[in-house]
Amino acid sequence: MGSGRARGMKAAVSIPDKMFERAERLALQGRRLRGEVCAAALDECIARHAPDEVADAMNRACGKVGEDEDAFLSAAGSRLLANVER
Repeated sequence: MGSGRARGMKAAVSIPDKMFERAERLALQGRRLRGEVCAAALDECIARHAPDEVADAMNRACGKVGEDEDAFLSAAGSRLLANVER
């Protein structure tokens, strides 16, 4: 188990040959495992079709705003906002 990759459930699914080939190419191009590409695609699909999960993720992100005050990020954000509001 020294690979550093998260373990998970294995699932056998049937997909069209062309889709498999595209996933294989994407995995090779990104130097990722085919399972990682499939898991990312499934995660994106679930996020698109489960708005409550998207809202929960946004709420968690918004809840963290201001937790760790970083002077550099605050100054950069202020400058960016000043430029946008002109």
